[in-house]
Amino acid sequence: MTGFNPIQSFGKSAQILNLVAKRQKLLTTNVANVDTPGYVRQDINFASYLGNANGPMETKLSQEMGASAIVSQETGEGVNVPDELVCMQENSLLYTMATRRMSNIITMMKSALNVGR
Repeated sequence: MTGFNPIQSFGKSAQILNLVAKRQKLLTTNVANVDTPGYVRQDINFASYLGNANGPMETKLSQEMGASAIVSQETGEGVNVPDELVCMQENSLLYTMATRRMSNIITMMKSALNVGR
């Protein structure tokens, strides 16, 4: 049985925050290009990083979020702004969860340091 590793958990939270930030940038780019003819919607496929969960932060978040994370989605209809706003809200929730997790890890690390005094 393995114990809680705060350093590893902190690193995972930081990498998830990076992934969420990259996704937010793509979503805002989609909205900015809503009227651009031929623009293809892009998003990040979280499942390709987190769904398989193969270890050390899901293989270092697939080697620091390489090109395989960006998914182009051609629908023929262009960008649907309400759908993008829903994705942005989902992304905001992921961000909140990751920052809370990071805050909890920091609190646990502080507690462990204070116990040792």
